[in-house]
Amino acid sequence: MTSINTGADVDWDARAASFDEEPDHGLRDPKVRGAWAARLRSWLPGRAGDVLDLGCGTGSLSLLASEQGHRVTGVDLSPAMVALAREKPAGRDAVFLVGDAAAPPVGEQRFDAVLVRHVLWALPDPGRALRHWAGLLRPGGRLVLVEGVWGTTTPVGIPAERLTGLLAPIAGQMRVERLSGDPLLWGGEVTDERYAVVAVCGVSGQERGEAVAAGE
Repeated sequence: MTSINTGADVDWDARAASFDEEPDHGLRDPKVRGAWAARLRSWLPGRAGDVLDLGCGTGSLSLLASEQGHRVTGVDLSPAMVALAREKPAGRDAVFLVGDAAAPPVGEQRFDAVLVRHVLWALPDPGRALRHWAGLLRPGGRLVLVEGVWGTTTPVGIPAERLTGLLAPIAGQMRVERLSGDPLLWGGEVTDERYAVVAVCGVSGQERGEAVAAGE
């Protein structure tokens, strides 16, 4: 059985100093960075908007989104991660907050996109988190969720079929993009399940399909 909460006990403060050593975390390789930048450009709204990056870690994706013109708010439960994130986007339109990704401390602020990478699987109630995140979107806003299933003996993660099932009552129409076959994203070949789901909320089914297809 696939776990969805194994990551809850990880000491992310302790991991902060070495977190960016993973190719897809630090994005230090220009090719890896470029691959993620291209994906973000296709997932996030085409126009500059407000993006909420939950479980932002050291802020690598937040920085990429801000470089593409978006106003980014990053949230992470680890103060050490947030401290490192604040060092990165000097001069960029990004702010970072310490807080729970499942219930981010953003008050009444609403966003054009909520970006979440490798976080949902670690939450005790992913369905509830998704409903809360959808409520943080402006009409026509989108959830951009990058997840997967890792490991063979004792796999952890959340399969795409489970995630789309949880999203169906919230967003209806959505797009699933398989990512395992793109080694540039990960700094090498991978064999496990990695994917992204882009789901548009708060508009009609026809508008959802048109917006996701157009990348607006």
